[in-house]
Amino acid sequence: MLLKRPQRTIRNNGACFRLHKLLHIMIKKIGFAQFEVEFGERQANFARVDALLKNTDAVDLLVLPELAFTGYEFKDRAEVDSLAERCGDGPTTDFLRRIAQKINAVVVAGYAETDGSHYYNSAMMVLPGGETHNYRKVQLFSRENDLFSPGDAAPKAYDTPAGRIGMMICFDWYFPETARLLALDGAQIIAHPSNLVLPYCQKAMYARSVENHLFTITANRVGTESRTGRTLIFTGGSQVLDPDGQVLTLAPTEGGFLGITAADISKADNKQINQYNNLLSSRRTDLYGSLLAQDS
Repeated sequence: MLLKRPQRTIRNNGACFRLHKLLHIMIKKIGFAQFEVEFGERQANFARVDALLKNTDAVDLLVLPELAFTGYEFKDRAEVDSLAERCGDGPTTDFLRRIAQKINAVVVAGYAETDGSHYYNSAMMVLPGGETHNYRKVQLFSRENDLFSPGDAAPKAYDTPAGRIGMMICFDWYFPETARLLALDGAQIIAHPSNLVLPYCQKAMYARSVENHLFTITANRVGTESRTGRTLIFTGGSQVLDPDGQVLTLAPTEGGFLGITAADISKADNKQINQYNNLLSSRRTDLYGSLLAQDS
């Protein structure tokens, strides 16, 4: 997409020339790593990612699944405690920093976070230089409510070498407000680590991309977990969608898969729908008060 800066008029020999300087097209290589997670075996799960990245050249942004190295189906909070880490300090941080430096990428992955007496289902963003940003899942799903505290802050977008990136986690997709908060904070890309078991998230992310006109990267896992009297089947189908809802790369429903695609992320900066309508400024916020009302 070619966007124009304000025009400037100069005169030369009585003629007028309008100079148009085109904004830089920001082509980035973005994508995901989909793989099967073995519960409680961090080193084995690190090795799965290393294997997927073995012959990979430089990438700008790589997204990994939710709870990517611990597994999902914790039996109780004591088991969460045994595998949880502080943001920026622990084996998961060390691993993410290593691969971020190796492939010169921004890397986002889900992990179990501990902070004081609280545990969070979190996502960590690691920049190639080692800087970290953190997001705590706001919308907890099913038994997660017995294991984790809900996120205590609204999601934010961060300026990175790969563009302006925000994070949300799995079930956050069900609530369009989460993605809209990131759009309002200027996100060009939403990194979406997931452990999806419901059948329709991948289709719903079309709406999250289009209604906010930005890129979304859903990094899902595959395989099953049977640890608490139920069997969870993870649906794969990791994907990258562009601001028009086009699928740029799609993983199968089973098996490991590395999906990387080139994308002009500046496309997400244009929120103008037509000459009358803008995706953000045309919102009727004067009518939205009831959205914040509590259910009776």
